Amino acid sequence: MIRIERDDLSRADVVALVALHVAAARENSPPEQVFALDASGLREPAVALWTAWDGGELLGMGALKELDPRHGEIKSMRTAPVHQRKGVARLMLDHLIVEARGRGYRRLSLETGGNAAFAPARAMYEAAGFTPAEPFAGYTDRAFSRYYTLAL
Repeated sequence: MIRIERDDLSRADVVALVALHVAAARENSPPEQVFALDASGLREPAVALWTAWDGGELLGMGALKELDPRHGEIKSMRTAPVHQRKGVARLMLDHLIVEARGRGYRRLSLETGGNAAFAPARAMYEAAGFTPAEPFAGYTDRAFSRYYTLAL
């Protein structure tokens, strides 16, 4: 049975998944376009992190950043490599959408890469109803980054 829980980054396997996420972002993005949050960024007060578990095995993670009382941003979506293509990311995304609605957000946005490495993520966001959008919250790049939004 998969469970999703609020996380405080106190477990080594979660910290390792965060480090993997940041390393993959650096590997697949131009240096100036790496917006993945590291462990310190995920501990900021405006950010809440959730992790997905099957028993004691970490499946993935996702975070929600409050931009303002009506607008949230999806951050740090990552599935553990051995669990990719099993629906973990979509389960986490659905959880984050429910959380955003519960917070009263009117809009949920995200930034992701525009190259082939990020194609599965873009396809998942589009399948969930996110639509292409303009840069938001201080993002400006239009060459590499892709922006999406979902009206709640």
